[in-house]
Amino acid sequence: HVQLVESGGGLVQPGGSLTLSCAASRRLFSLYAMGWYRQVPGKQREWIASIRPSGHPEYADSMKGRFTISRDTTKTTVSLHMSSLKSEDTAVYYCNAQRGDNDMWGQGIQVTVST
Repeated sequence: HVQLVESGGGLVQPGGSLTLSCAASRRLFSLYAMGWYRQVPGKQREWIASIRPSGHPEYADSMKGRFTISRDTTKTTVSLHMSSLKSEDTAVYYCNAQRGDNDMWGQGIQVTVST
């Protein structure tokens, strides 16, 4: 049973913006901290940002400024808005739900920043 479903990826030009969304079950959304990670081939998965059920966001230092995480309680979705995109932002982006020792992942979605 898939509980996290990402959408919104694709091709974007350098300098452009893109918003990813992650649809979660209501149970996950209300109990788990939701986050976004990314991974490029040959490298470790990199944390971008998380948001708690309270709505409090946290960001990796290197991601502050260009990435914004938010949650929509009605739709039970968590979004990642990315701006001023660079070629090095090209990666597979993953939605994550975490609570204690429980860690869940979406299937990942490709974001390609290129002309």
